Amino acid sequence: MPLPSLAQTIDLASALCCLFALWKGGVGERAAAGAVIGNLLIARLVDHLVLDEPLRAANDGLTALALLAVTVRFAAPWMGVVMLFYAAQFSMHAVYLVLERKRDYLHALINNLDFIGINLCLVIGTLVAWWARRVRARSLAA
Repeated sequence: MPLPSLAQTIDLASALCCLFALWKGGVGERAAAGAVIGNLLIARLVDHLVLDEPLRAANDGLTALALLAVTVRFAAPWMGVVMLFYAAQFSMHAVYLVLERKRDYLHALINNLDFIGINLCLVIGTLVAWWARRVRARSLAA
C-alpha cells in the first residue's frame, strides 16, 4: 500500500481539524470550519482539473473573505492570526503571479506551513470556545 503524499496528509489533518471545530466549536469556529472545508474541496477540484495559479489565488481569496466576515462578526483573537496567515498566502500568490514562476518547493513549503498554521488556529479557537462553554456551564450549575 503506497504512503499518502504530504499534501494528502495535510488535507486529512485539516479535515479532522474542521470536524473537531464543527463538533466542539462555537458558532464562529463552525463558520470558519465551513470556509476551510469549502477551500479544501475547491482546491482539490482545481488540482484535479490542473488549473493555474490565478484560480488557486481566487480560492484563497474567497476563503479569506469568508473568514474576514467571521472575524468581524465574532472578533476572536485567533481569527486575527488566521487573517495574518492569509496575508502571507496572498503575498506568495502575488509573487508567483507577477514573476510568472512555476510552483516549486518554496511555493509548497509556504503554502503547507500557512495551511497548517490556519488549522492550528482553528483548533486553538475551538479549544478555547469549548473550555469557555464548560466554565460557563459549571458556574451556572453552582
